[in-house]
Amino acid sequence: MTDSETLRLDRDADRGVATITLDNPGKHNRLPMVARGELAEMLEQLSVDETVRVVVLTGAGERAFSAGGDVMGFLRSDPSTLSRLAHNVAAAERCPQPVIAKLRGYVLGVGLEIALACDFRVAADDVELGLPEIRLGMIPGSGGSQRVARMIGLGRAKNMIMRGRRIAAAEALDVGLLSEVHPVDALDDAVDALIEELTALSPLALTMCKRVLNHAYDGPLELGLEVEGLAYGMLRSSHDFQEGVQAFVEKRPAKFEGR
Repeated sequence: MTDSETLRLDRDADRGVATITLDNPGKHNRLPMVARGELAEMLEQLSVDETVRVVVLTGAGERAFSAGGDVMGFLRSDPSTLSRLAHNVAAAERCPQPVIAKLRGYVLGVGLEIALACDFRVAADDVELGLPEIRLGMIPGSGGSQRVARMIGLGRAKNMIMRGRRIAAAEALDVGLLSEVHPVDALDDAVDALIEELTALSPLALTMCKRVLNHAYDGPLELGLEVEGLAYGMLRSSHDFQEGVQAFVEKRPAKFEGR
């Protein structure tokens, strides 16, 4: 797996962490159209790597996670290509490992859409979130409108997206767009603490939990209960569940193996 012109992949083998950096700081980490496919490809390859326990998405520099996409690139793309953009951006959601978006500064357009597809959004208090496409005579096209509405409700989503509003960290945390907000100088430690928390848990249970939550959320309650019950039954026979129960009884930290 190699880096692209705007994406960089780093690994911490000791912790089982893979970090993908949106690496175009001179342009606030704006993503050209091709980078969306490259990001999806990176995540798809990491998804089958059993040495990777957690994936982190971040932006290079201090001014932006990503200020959005290459606006002129939309005019050079045909409608059928544009209609498929949401699939690439949703790669973090499909990835079986927990995916953390580590956010600084501008988180706009496709930058926010990528962050929304992640499982956790840990942000510095200098972030500005927004989907400004309406100001270009367009709408969000990579899942932004749908994920925002599901996360914060239809009324708040309309107020944000139909006006092209930028949302500051405190408001974004309050309405549920962010998982955590920290001072800039505490962001690294906060992400490291979340990584440590997640890697101490069963990777098998985390993967199953993510699948159940993602796939059953939009269905009726009865379907969700059925999916949850099937997953619960499958985990019953896993080594990790046996180890978790035994560790609880023996009052010691569990040693999960992902099987």
